Amino acid sequence: MGQLMRRQWTPVCLIEEVNVPDGTPIKAQMFGEDLVVFRDTEGRVGVMDEYCPHRRASLVFGRNENCGLRCLYHGWKMDVQGNVLEMVSEPAGSGMAQKVKHLAYPTHEWGGFVWVYMGPSETQPAFVPPAWAPTAETRVTIAKAIIPCNWAQILEGAIDSAHSSSLHSSDMVPARGDSAQATDSMWLRPSTDKAPRMQIERAPYGFRYAAIRRPIQQAALNDYVRSTVFVAPATALIPPNNLYNVANINVPMDDTHTAFYFIAWGHPTQTPETTTWRKFLGQELGIDLDPQYRPLRTRENHFWQDRAAMKAGNFTGITGFPNQDIAMWVTMGPIADRTHDRLGASDLAIVEFRKQMLEAVRAFQGGEPAIGTGTLSIAASPTPVVAFQAIVPKTTDWRAFAATPVWDSATPELESSYSAPAQ
Repeated sequence: MGQLMRRQWTPVCLIEEVNVPDGTPIKAQMFGEDLVVFRDTEGRVGVMDEYCPHRRASLVFGRNENCGLRCLYHGWKMDVQGNVLEMVSEPAGSGMAQKVKHLAYPTHEWGGFVWVYMGPSETQPAFVPPAWAPTAETRVTIAKAIIPCNWAQILEGAIDSAHSSSLHSSDMVPARGDSAQATDSMWLRPSTDKAPRMQIERAPYGFRYAAIRRPIQQAALNDYVRSTVFVAPATALIPPNNLYNVANINVPMDDTHTAFYFIAWGHPTQTPETTTWRKFLGQELGIDLDPQYRPLRTRENHFWQDRAAMKAGNFTGITGFPNQDIAMWVTMGPIADRTHDRLGASDLAIVEFRKQMLEAVRAFQGGEPAIGTGTLSIAASPTPVVAFQAIVPKTTDWRAFAATPVWDSATPELESSYSAPAQ
């Protein structure tokens, strides 16, 4: 599975973490590899093996200067491409620097992220903007948290539409209306139905599915549909509200740690900026997270659960719906033992995810392209693919419902990057 994931461009960190030329390098981890990320004097971003090729001291503590990262131990200096520029501990005429190449990966900056490609160079694809950052004009706002559990159980939470009616019931509140609405403190939805009917449509890039609920108004004529898109291997396009779109990407750091990114995207006038988004979610650095983006709410402190608030009517007693999710993911354990699961009708998307990813990794082992790449990518879909929520007539098949991303109606319609790229 790790080799399959390495065939794609993957976020390694936020641009804001390395936004200063010659600034402090940061440590990152992806697919079990320890990495160092830095921005050099000319503004180029490098992602390299954390450990110096000389004697394996950490380069996170190195000097970022004059277009290279210099190890503190013996002064070896590497550029963003892994070229060894200087070996001050070696004789000037040794020529050893020309014989050593440090492990460095290709990078690309887009949509608030530093992306990295960690697969074989012969299979490196061109970077294609993701579905949640289709254009440079799109506002992309990101909350980040490092979660101490496996990526798959987080992804399964993101594509599980049924849990929102219980776990998030104090933050996603039923209200009369013809659409989901966003306020400063909560999201409103036009349904009280806690047991949605699930329907799935499989696709080469993953699948999309509908959670179909009874609407509060005119339930005899209409359905309330929330359609989520799973973009293999680790992204979910989540049904939007009336102001902006929502997405989630889960980057495996190792088997038991995940970089979880929760994304709002859309028109700059309607999509919240970073401070507002993180405060709304309860994901602020120094308040909810430590400087390394690790949640301060933990299993040991009961995720700051407020039992008095629960008695007063709050369902979970945990502030911020991502924190409610995190409590569920973490209490499953670092890697949940799925042999003990008892899945029901509401778990249709979970079953499909497991089946599809196991099939994909077996196909990859057999020499087929990795799911999510080339003709198996969402960019290769012949029609636009978006998450949506809407009240639709019972006579309308949600698969044929004409959905577009949420975008301010006073501006030109957002051009989607989901259509197949030019050959």
